[in-house]
Amino acid sequence: MTYLSRPIALTATAAAGLMMTLAAAPSAAATESPAPECVQYYESWRYTHVHNGCDDTVAVTVDYTNGQSAPCRVLEPDAWATFSGYGTDGNHVTALRTCDPDPATTSGA
Repeated sequence: MTYLSRPIALTATAAAGLMMTLAAAPSAAATESPAPECVQYYESWRYTHVHNGCDDTVAVTVDYTNGQSAPCRVLEPDAWATFSGYGTDGNHVTALRTCDPDPATTSGA
């Protein structure tokens, strides 16, 4: 019979639990990708305006230089959405991405 010291056993148990949690959690990156080219943004210090020039409805979010993302917004064809601008801190847009909207914000819409 092999005995493990208590710290090693606890570490192994914690690592196994973490791996199971990571394996069970859905990957956000799996459902998000760059927004189609027909979705464009126009930024200013106060607002970032996003236009859906696509023929289909698109759910998008905006990524900023500080690593934050805006809440997901659903845009019908030819619709506009307004997000935060870059402000006095120069927090510019780095990407537009597709996203999965929160069902609570899209029901009844």
